[in-house]
Amino acid sequence: MESHTYEMWVDGKAQVGKAEQIAVEDPATGEMFAYCHAASSEDVDQVVQLAHGAFRSGVWSKAPRHVRADVLDKIAELLTKALPRLIELEVRQTGRAIREMNAQVPTLVKWFKYYAAIIRTEERAVLPTVGKLHNWIDRKPLGVVAQITPFNHPMLIAVKKIAPALAAGNSVVLKPSELTPLTSLELGNIMKEAGLPDGVFNVIPGDGPTTGKSLVEHPLIKKVDVTSGTPAGRAIGAIAGRNLAHFTAELGGKAPLIVFEQANIDLAVNGIAFGSFIASGQTCVAATRIIVQNSIFDTVVEMLKVKTQGIERRMGSPKNVSSMMGPLISAKQLANVRMLVDDAVEAGITVVTGGQRMSGTSPLDGTDFSIGYFYPPTILTGGRNTKILDTRIWHEEAFGPVVVIVGFDTEQEALSLANDSEFGLGAAIWTQDLSQAFRVSEDIEAGICWVNTHHRNDPSSPWGGIKSSGVGSENGIGRLS
Repeated sequence: MESHTYEMWVDGKAQVGKAEQIAVEDPATGEMFAYCHAASSEDVDQVVQLAHGAFRSGVWSKAPRHVRADVLDKIAELLTKALPRLIELEVRQTGRAIREMNAQVPTLVKWFKYYAAIIRTEERAVLPTVGKLHNWIDRKPLGVVAQITPFNHPMLIAVKKIAPALAAGNSVVLKPSELTPLTSLELGNIMKEAGLPDGVFNVIPGDGPTTGKSLVEHPLIKKVDVTSGTPAGRAIGAIAGRNLAHFTAELGGKAPLIVFEQANIDLAVNGIAFGSFIASGQTCVAATRIIVQNSIFDTVVEMLKVKTQGIERRMGSPKNVSSMMGPLISAKQLANVRMLVDDAVEAGITVVTGGQRMSGTSPLDGTDFSIGYFYPPTILTGGRNTKILDTRIWHEEAFGPVVVIVGFDTEQEALSLANDSEFGLGAAIWTQDLSQAFRVSEDIEAGICWVNTHHRNDPSSPWGGIKSSGVGSENGIGRLS
């Protein structure tokens, strides 16, 4: 298949970049199916200056709220029409199963609609004061916002950042992951057709050390909004801090999922499979540490084993609507997952199922697993003893379809296990005891805690972490800045 070359999106049009072009790989086949222009440091400066000029002109930053809301609604309308093409491209560049993308990508329009509604209806607070004073709060845009997005949910995470930034009147410079830049670039034409003024939304692909660093250290950047691993987030935050730029970061995670004996076990097992293996486990809130009450431990492990092996038997081409799970994003990511699993096995941990790179062909559709980065859904356990707590995979983010299961007897023990992490992004509790759910969730050290579900996301619900999982939060009215 002939490859296609994409250019940057700058000032309302495609533009060539001066850095070395990026090759975009299909992780299911290893094929380089597209090439993408990348931004040099010189390009970055030019783009930020253009975005700043658009902001200072007031063409968007001072536009009436109803005008901005109308454009956001039009973006939602055009995005809906473009969904089939965008889903196909998202599957190709990420390797995500199309059944997942068919469910996820259509929800993105909600973010534009939500923030359009917010800016139409938001009321300003009038504050009580002493004396003959009239004191009120208004929201003003910051200026040029730098947004850096990862490979795992390219469109979802981009839209979560773009919609509130535009609603507030900011100009945006988006740097998508060099592994998955294509759907972000496709948003450019949609924005323009919807009536967004030129220069207000820009996309500059490139690597972190060159493009990303030049972007976040630019003195005209007034806010940096990043989703990434924790090491990269720390480095980016240090740069933003030197410029006194606003900073929001959604970083790494090692989410615990507690199953109490009061849970509906059938639903809990399905919930574990969903929370752990969606996106091939490549999400920051993936349920990777499964903490099960010892009275139901063996039952949960056996049921999850059957469920997991069923997923593995139905793995195939990500383009196949019957395929349950796709490959990892890259050879590097595959190597990291293999290393952490092998380390756990060497430490004496039991592999319940999975644990080896996939080879051979798919019984579902004949896909050759050996040429892509396929890894099966994997369950590791130390049984009733907890030596697994000493392994790297208990503490480090594998970012792959691997779960570790440990047992507990008391609520306090479950909480100690759940909070045994430097991360604090997502967590989940499975129980039908409502008082237990409230009691335990209050002591979970995580920015998000689900009860009897996982991975749920909504434009109105704050999304962010504590500890090493980030700074600030996404979604909700607080993002209008």
